[in-house]
Amino acid sequence: MENNENMREEYDFSKMNSLGRGKYVDKYNQGTNIIHLDSDVAAIFHDDKSVNEALRMLINIAKEKIPAK
Repeated sequence: MENNENMREEYDFSKMNSLGRGKYVDKYNQGTNIIHLDSDVAAIFHDDKSVNEALRMLINIAKEKIPAK
């Protein structure tokens, strides 16, 4: 390993893989959608349930306003 003046010699990074690197990769590959909310939106919608609820209401409103083809 390259010497870095900010790192102590006793740090052993050879065991880093055992710390769970990539532990969410399987879930991600199954199609989990991770969406970043801007801070002003996140202040209103605190969890995925509230976001989904609001989006479903918006979908229903749009369906009422736009006739199906």
